[in-house]
Amino acid sequence: MRLPRSALVSVAGVAAVVLVVVAVLAALGARSGWFADPSVRDAPSVEVPAQTLVTGLEAPWGLAFLPDGGALVTERDSKRLLSISKDGEVTEVQRIDDAEPRGEGGLLGVAVSPNYATDRWIYLYYTAAEDNRIVRLRLGERPEPILTGIPRAGNHNGGRIAFGPDGMLYAGTGDARDEEKAQERDHLGGKILRMTPIGGPAPGNPFGDTLIYSYGHRNVQGLAWDRSGQLFATEFGQNTYDELNRIEPGANYGWPETEGPSDNDEFVNPIATWATDDASPSGLAIVDGKAYLACLRGERLYRIGLRGESPEVLLKGDYGRLRHVEPAPDGSLWVLTSNRDGRGDPERDDDRILRLDLG
Repeated sequence: MRLPRSALVSVAGVAAVVLVVVAVLAALGARSGWFADPSVRDAPSVEVPAQTLVTGLEAPWGLAFLPDGGALVTERDSKRLLSISKDGEVTEVQRIDDAEPRGEGGLLGVAVSPNYATDRWIYLYYTAAEDNRIVRLRLGERPEPILTGIPRAGNHNGGRIAFGPDGMLYAGTGDARDEEKAQERDHLGGKILRMTPIGGPAPGNPFGDTLIYSYGHRNVQGLAWDRSGQLFATEFGQNTYDELNRIEPGANYGWPETEGPSDNDEFVNPIATWATDDASPSGLAIVDGKAYLACLRGERLYRIGLRGESPEVLLKGDYGRLRHVEPAPDGSLWVLTSNRDGRGDPERDDDRILRLDLG
């Protein structure tokens, strides 16, 4: 049947309106993440060459590279700070006596000063008797606290620290099981913090003279930047959604009001989410426009585009629980396993550092 010209004009008008609406929704979705379903399902598995570089570690947690290509690694429960050569030789540097491991707490994140060649500062995040704290030290010396009072608990302690391309130190904290405080901007739990190398509020922070960079987080244990300087973070969900988030200064990520995507414009939605059984993402790395998420419960390494596109699975079930992933100076990725953390099923060589050749 041939439609009258007037009907064709009406149809064309409706189509134009629909296209405009779709364009607007897509733009909003690119900002907030709610337009497309961000849940990652049925990602294909990809084989990558993996070399076991180190064996016999005990629940390694943090890893940061030194200018010589070696790395520093923390062990959560033993309180040991280890030096790992680029060939895999392990040396105990010192034990952090002030750390008090309990549950998910202990000796956690490590970061190396961007000016290490001249100032020799190393930064640590650990659980002490009354709080979680960030300290700096020169290897072999006693830690000097630069930030105390981060809430501690048996779990949800956060713990990842890293220097951003702006030279400021960032820290992911957990809500320490006091969920509502994640929404309070005068409380350090459930936040991403941004500070100077001596622990003060960094210039340009979104809420003035405070450390808070973003809030409404449940438990952030992964921080990484892309080539443009954009910050991304991983976040543990409760029962439904684990998250990969693009972090904007001053933004509210919704916890505990929401877990995963939300239609509330006050909250920034994740780029991608996973079922908690499939992920539990801790460490995060970004290489060549792809995010790599080291997953504990999911026992795999996810690779995904920075808009949530083209998800892939690496190392699925091959090495058990994965705690952290970090780009090495030679272009490889180093991955920490976490099978001796009280929740894994360790094998004889656990825990390990794996070296992945990305080709």
